[in-house]
Amino acid sequence: MGVRPIEGRMTAEAEGEVTVFLIGMRVNRFRALRSWWPVFTAMPRMLRELSRDAESGLLAHQVLVGPPRMLYVVQYWSSHEKLLEYAAAQDAEHRPAWAAFNRRMREGKGKVGLWHETYVVPAGAHEAIYYNMPAFGLGKATGVVPVGRRGDRAADRLSLKRA
Repeated sequence: MGVRPIEGRMTAEAEGEVTVFLIGMRVNRFRALRSWWPVFTAMPRMLRELSRDAESGLLAHQVLVGPPRMLYVVQYWSSHEKLLEYAAAQDAEHRPAWAAFNRRMREGKGKVGLWHETYVVPAGAHEAIYYNMPAFGLGKATGVVPVGRRGDRAADRLSLKRA
């Protein structure tokens, strides 16, 4: 991701369905490094693996710092099927990381927390605007176009298309 802003009012080029996956961790006990460090280091490995595979379905991701003690990742996927396929893949980084996390949870007595949320957003049910911003969010995942191409008002861009 470049740090140079794209001048003007832009919107995400995405027109089809979008899957948004949020995942995060919370360090409940900082001194319990052995409980939370492996969780902390697992996500970068998975993101590198996904980023190297153009067919994985991961379009883009953004690592963010949340409320105190929390880190999270916003991921944009081409489909929820691709996300679920990766989660279940026996030969990918996710399965061993998930198994290790579950072992740690049984042994760790709440020293680290993990959460995730998945949103499957139908075509036309998402809207975005970026004003003098570098590539970010859904716009980073799908590209950006000038606002006028998709409608000048949020209501124009957020029009559910019915068959």
